[in-house]
Amino acid sequence: MSALLRADELGLIACRVCGLVCRNVPGDERLNGDDVGDAMACPRCGTTLHRRKPNSYARTWALLIAAFIMYIPANLLPIMRTASLNDVDDNTIISGVVELWRAGSPNLAVIVFTASIVVPVLKFLALGALLVSSQLGSDWARVQRAKLFRLVELIGYWSMLDVFVVALLTALVRFSVLSLVEPLPGVIFFGLTVVLTMLASMSFDPRLIWDGRDIDE
Repeated sequence: MSALLRADELGLIACRVCGLVCRNVPGDERLNGDDVGDAMACPRCGTTLHRRKPNSYARTWALLIAAFIMYIPANLLPIMRTASLNDVDDNTIISGVVELWRAGSPNLAVIVFTASIVVPVLKFLALGALLVSSQLGSDWARVQRAKLFRLVELIGYWSMLDVFVVALLTALVRFSVLSLVEPLPGVIFFGLTVVLTMLASMSFDPRLIWDGRDIDE
């Protein structure tokens, strides 16, 4: 059977914003996943057209490493302080999970642990695996890796749940008349982690997974 033609072989390029499929862009050549030459704007929305997201590898790695660096103090530093007349207590994410479990709220403890620990770690591992395998030109499990990226994107829409954990922990505190709750530096690093992982996912170009593959039917 004849090989299926790629979009660039057909002279087509899709706008990453509005999805309009345009004809070939003169002077737009692909080189190592990046665009060079004269750029062309989408006739519908005016966005600059690219065959690949520019500098996808470099940007994704930079954002992913920055997110990991922010994730360390996000877990080590306290995220909130609860104070009353008799006690002052600083809570990290893990200590908050432990307190919820001890207080008889195991379901909430699992939700907080999943949103704050499991999901970010899985996103780090998934994006790291996608980057390494794509840069090595691996042909292993391309379909599964493409599905993994779509899963990371789907989780990205719910990444702000990590930030809402802080509000959840605050809401679960039983206040006395003179109680006080205030955020601590861990919240800032936690929020930065969420934003940077979302940007890293957006910077990765899933088409790089398929580069170098001959598709025949």
